[in-house]
Amino acid sequence: MRRICAVNRIVRPVSGTLLRRLALASIIANVGIVVTGGAVRLTASGLGCPTWPRCTDDSYVTTPEMGVYGVIEFSNRLLTFAVGLIALATVLAVLAHRPRRRGLLTLAVAVFLGIPAQAVIGGITVLTNLNPWVVGLHFLASMAVIAAAYALWRRAAEPDGPTVASVPTPLRALARVTTGVAVAVLVVGTWVTGSGPHAGDHGAARNGLDPESISQVHADVVFLLIGLSVALIFAFRAVGAARATRAAVVLLAVELGQGLIGFVQYFTHVPAILVGAHMLGSCLVLLAALSVQWSTGERRPVTPAPQTTAADVEAVPVTA
Repeated sequence: MRRICAVNRIVRPVSGTLLRRLALASIIANVGIVVTGGAVRLTASGLGCPTWPRCTDDSYVTTPEMGVYGVIEFSNRLLTFAVGLIALATVLAVLAHRPRRRGLLTLAVAVFLGIPAQAVIGGITVLTNLNPWVVGLHFLASMAVIAAAYALWRRAAEPDGPTVASVPTPLRALARVTTGVAVAVLVVGTWVTGSGPHAGDHGAARNGLDPESISQVHADVVFLLIGLSVALIFAFRAVGAARATRAAVVLLAVELGQGLIGFVQYFTHVPAILVGAHMLGSCLVLLAALSVQWSTGERRPVTPAPQTTAADVEAVPVTA
């Protein structure tokens, strides 16, 4: 008994507010590492550390001979540890939260394990001399981690009861389709990037797709996404779903901003600064689409089961 009391004094329950703040910090950190990873590619520093997990065959850190490219690449590798520490702190916060919430633990562990998995894919990109398909997978792995971190942040503010639809079922399905198209935009966007000029290193290969043709496919999917978002706004307004309408309006605004950046960068020969802004916009599109999906339902508190008392047992008639 004394040992249990001592452990309880050491591991104190974590408040829901702290847990939500850590989850939000995880979202911000993972978006940040996407942007810094873009800086590595846009400065042609993708092979600043020419091997992995070491920076060189003889050193885990950059050397003066590698110059600024080595510093940029190695700095991005170091940021992975910072993002991982935030994810670990979030896992510990979930474990220390009372009452224990298994759903949150699953999401927190998924975010935590997703970071080393994403780092391994990043290492493979180096070992394959920045193969554009692996580079695209590296980006999409980051998007998956961001999605899990967002789900954790939203779930941390909700009770653990069942989800009740706040809009008709067909509109929930339309929101899911919109989210799927948003993911398709991200996937095709990596194909466009793999065909473009910013390879991450001057000697890195491209994916062989025609930049103009694949950019047109990307634009077509974006137009589909915008059309679906407009449809969601009118549909949500028609059923009086104010929260869902606001989320859809935000999604449309983010899409239009992201689309504007995309068109400007295409017609200005893909300047690096706009490509970096476009990568940040990709993260925002995903988060806004997830927000719309989340706004179509609402979790209710768990209803405690009625307790049976001795009087209730005595009141039950006994049949022969």
